[in-house]
Amino acid sequence: MRTIRRLIYREVLLSVSFVTIGFLALFFFFDFVEELPDIGKGATPYKLTQALLYVTLNVPSHLYELLPITVLIGTIFVMARLAQSSEYTILRTSGLGPARALRSLLVLGLGFTLLTFAMGDYVAPAADRAAQLLRARYQGAISVGQTGAWLKERQGAMTYNVNVGSLAPDGTMAQIRIFESDERGYLSTMLQARRGGFGPQGWTLQAVERTRFGARDTLARVERTQVPELLWPTEITQEMVSVALLKPDRMPTYDLFRYIGHLESNGQSAQRYAIEFWRKLFYPLSCLVMVVLALPFAYLHFRSGGITSYVFGGVLIGISFFLLNNVFGYVGNLNAWAPWIAAAAPGLLYTLLSLGAFTWLVLRR
Repeated sequence: MRTIRRLIYREVLLSVSFVTIGFLALFFFFDFVEELPDIGKGATPYKLTQALLYVTLNVPSHLYELLPITVLIGTIFVMARLAQSSEYTILRTSGLGPARALRSLLVLGLGFTLLTFAMGDYVAPAADRAAQLLRARYQGAISVGQTGAWLKERQGAMTYNVNVGSLAPDGTMAQIRIFESDERGYLSTMLQARRGGFGPQGWTLQAVERTRFGARDTLARVERTQVPELLWPTEITQEMVSVALLKPDRMPTYDLFRYIGHLESNGQSAQRYAIEFWRKLFYPLSCLVMVVLALPFAYLHFRSGGITSYVFGGVLIGISFFLLNNVFGYVGNLNAWAPWIAAAAPGLLYTLLSLGAFTWLVLRR
């Protein structure tokens, strides 16, 4: 059985690697074409080498997204080819029963699961952050929309609404506004700073204008003061600002978990980020679903040249899984579903589908 496992593992690994390289090359080309109009622009000219480096840094994120699909396509191709050449029939007569074949593929799928988790939680977030900072260095600061990122924090009875306009390539913030409200919800103080940095005790704000709103007797008062530098104590970290400016699916799982806790402790909705957190936990497990989904193809009978249509069907199944995964995320966010249900439902549906097809083919044969 060790020889049979080596044969299947070698063929699947070669096939998955070939499909993955093909998809990554295609996405690399698309990303590079998208960067071509920006070459030569910006205060510091955006060169061809920087564009190539930026596109290369996006490869880990594409690999994380594509791995379950390429695992499905590569495994379907191997299983279908073994069935077409009657090699799988020989393997079955040599002792490769359905349960043993399923167990062998699950071990291989576990390896792909660990690889997907490592790419999505360690390599892709670091590479994506480096890519965004590289792009910002030549084309301006990182921002979102017209007003930047909004965050909220409670400190005792006071509530702070924080607006960060942009994040510079060196990790400093620009165009910062902090609105302080009292226990009644009335605005009491507003801080405006041109720049700010992160520190162990809070934010270091520079070129600060402080505006106090109050009342004496029956007259409202507004006091404005200028401060060259101010330390504002806060628990809002650089990672929290980054997740507000960048896509949450590019954050490590632990940082996303901390950000969800921050939102919930400050009375903010964390539904979107909670769904993304559970998706990051369940998405690597989809590699196990894909190898199980590919196994029934080994029990089909193929005519000459019929393998192409089955591989194409595998491509469609992989794309449908990717689309369904996104649809459940959006629908779950709109309808306030339990986050783990919205994240796990596509994988569970495709697991039941694959196990049902596998059981039916085995029993029929």
